[in-house]
Amino acid sequence: MNIDSKRVLITGGAGFIGSNFVLRTLERYPHAKLYNVDKLTYAANPRGMERAECSGRYQLIRADIAHGETMRTLFERIEPELIIHFAAESHVDRSILGPAEFIRTNIEGTFQLLEAARALHTASKPIHFHHISTDEVYGSLPLDEGAFTESTAYDPSSPYSASKAASDHLVRAYYRTYGLPITITNCTNNYGPRQFPEKLVPLMILSALEERSLPIYGEGKNVRDWLYVDDHIEAIWAAIERGRVGETYGIGGGEEKNNLEVVECIAQIVAAEADMDAEAILARRVFIRDRPGHDLRYAIDPQKARDELGWTPRESFESGMRKTVRYILENRALYDSIRSGEYRQWIAKNYTKRGGEAA
Repeated sequence: MNIDSKRVLITGGAGFIGSNFVLRTLERYPHAKLYNVDKLTYAANPRGMERAECSGRYQLIRADIAHGETMRTLFERIEPELIIHFAAESHVDRSILGPAEFIRTNIEGTFQLLEAARALHTASKPIHFHHISTDEVYGSLPLDEGAFTESTAYDPSSPYSASKAASDHLVRAYYRTYGLPITITNCTNNYGPRQFPEKLVPLMILSALEERSLPIYGEGKNVRDWLYVDDHIEAIWAAIERGRVGETYGIGGGEEKNNLEVVECIAQIVAAEADMDAEAILARRVFIRDRPGHDLRYAIDPQKARDELGWTPRESFESGMRKTVRYILENRALYDSIRSGEYRQWIAKNYTKRGGEAA
């Protein structure tokens, strides 16, 4: 499917990956019209998206994807030709403390979107549904061998990953049962600009800059495969434009690092970019009690994406991390507004509709 000239409904487009996707897609596809459906929960922030607002081809609609009637009404009004589903509760720690919202948004929300798409999809007016998912649905790998592939059995460990596994299965079921055209991408850990500071990378960067302690779970030996957000966006475009309908594509960065290595890299880059002492930053590492069900290692074999989509990541871990550190240094006011909670007041003032009601 050619994205340009299409009416594209994006869910969660004010979140980390979604907002980067919106901004880059408007630049790459000059005729696409983007409708961003976002509940504007704590991790969403439409600040810094002025280029999208001024494009004349973008609209932010504050709404809850789990509210079925609202979704049906929106779909009937917009008549989307492509749906790109980012919206999800995604923080594992929060899912352990309170799983209910993860079940509601990630499972019920996906179901309501699929139902709204199914109601409008016809042979003459097809709707393509692209679902963004995670490698966490596959569970844990041994420390020194193996990688997930598209045929790996699902074995989720947390309420978050279980809710994403369920949503993946729903999307596939709507293809097999109802013929709704779908594609799915399961991606490794993302990092980059605009990521909410509860996540490891921005938390460590900000803590290093502010000379605060750097909390690390357990012994810091847990390994993740890291991918810069722009490379993920390129993979999504490729899956939609060149992927086979009904297929899943694993998107891996090929940059496996344990948490100790991630923090050490961040310390070195922050020290270089902000004229600080890397050893002094690392001296503030604090090892805290590990979280329950903490998977040891994730890694995806991206061979299928390379072969069928022609996709490979462009950024190394170090080059992507340097871009991320520089972005945070250049946008401290944005992060300060998040840390203080001021951004929530700004959202309340500018986007007043709540719950299932569309703005």
